[in-house]
Amino acid sequence: MGKLPGHGLPMTLGVGEVARRSGVAVSTLHFYEAKGLIRSERTAGNQRRYARAVLRRVSFIRVAQRVGISLADIAAVLQTLPATAAPSREDWARLSAAWREELDERMAQLKKLRDTLDDCIGCGCLSIDRCRLRNPQDRLGDEGVGPQRLLVKKR
Repeated sequence: MGKLPGHGLPMTLGVGEVARRSGVAVSTLHFYEAKGLIRSERTAGNQRRYARAVLRRVSFIRVAQRVGISLADIAAVLQTLPATAAPSREDWARLSAAWREELDERMAQLKKLRDTLDDCIGCGCLSIDRCRLRNPQDRLGDEGVGPQRLLVKKR
């Protein structure tokens, strides 16, 4: 195992060290690897060794998941980066910009749900398709299925 020049730090990390430093379980790292989000090399003893850059990559994945980005979408954008490179600040800005519209729509939907949820909490139906008070004769049914008053219409 080599050392980073001038630092005395190992060039690669074992799975336990990556798990400890990134705050994710070893099983999560294995899962990310199986999904192609990160990669490791194997030693002669068949142990996983990760480049140090994987720490930033795992952080990138966790932040993207935290804001609701699917693993499939995360994988797609990570494929635009070299497999062993850590995403830079510029990469994050470029990649997150692609998600901005989707996140804005989700936030608008959640805000509308939060602000109108108490209107129908009494019956709990949320679809409001049969409510005589809020939707007489199911007029909203002409606009489509589902909770029409709670949906944010796309522009």
